[in-house]
Amino acid sequence: MRRYRYVHASAALAALALALTGCGRTEEGASVRLPDIEGSWQVESLTTKGRTMHGPESARVEIGHDKASGVYGCNGFSAGVVFDGTSAITVTPGVSSLMGCKDLDFETEFAKLFKGRLTIDRGPDRLTLKTADGSTIAMTPKPPAVDAPLTATQWTVDATVNGDTVASLPLEAAGKARFTINDGTAAGSLGCNRFSAKATIEGSTLTFGPLTSTRMACEGQVGAVERALTDLFGSGPLSWKIQENTLTLVAADGNGLTAQAASAAE
Repeated sequence: MRRYRYVHASAALAALALALTGCGRTEEGASVRLPDIEGSWQVESLTTKGRTMHGPESARVEIGHDKASGVYGCNGFSAGVVFDGTSAITVTPGVSSLMGCKDLDFETEFAKLFKGRLTIDRGPDRLTLKTADGSTIAMTPKPPAVDAPLTATQWTVDATVNGDTVASLPLEAAGKARFTINDGTAAGSLGCNRFSAKATIEGSTLTFGPLTSTRMACEGQVGAVERALTDLFGSGPLSWKIQENTLTLVAADGNGLTAQAASAAE
């Protein structure tokens, strides 16, 4: 004879609730299912205060399960993120660079909007984040970028680094300091004088040997940048990292530079 087991109604409801939420929990019951927004996004536009602002091609966001990073336009940023189920995300801004940028109006608004609690509207080919006042950030999927190689690339210095602060070069010196690393050597311009040196790459460190350079007198902001780069290159092993087309070199004391990939060396 078949036997039936009767379960108290409250227990049955609890089991049903667990079954409905179980697919979004880990074995430890610590997390819920997240919306499919993790990945790389191109920021197409901002809509705020009755106007729409279209973003530069460089504006992007990388969203992970607990953090985000990206570029407002030319300044990089990081942030912490916390998901509220599948309906919202709370963004806590972290550090960002402080370079002067031609799209500063867009960057300023982007930084204002990409923080706090944002509701999520995920379409098949678009992600829209909405603020409490109805402003929106519209994004489309961006394929993962390929990082430029450290060697055989011409790097143009665009900013100095001091700890968590990144500052663009003075206008007078912008675009003048550039170098290429190839076949164990580095060569280029410090902004005024040309230089060459041995360059040793060991994992994530880059070490310049003694610099050989021309002897022109360099004054003003160009001279100041040249002296800073000379000190940096002679300071010992530098940690290096590349994100897309941006190279960051940092010494043990926190001083360093960022440089942009210009073109492959011939």
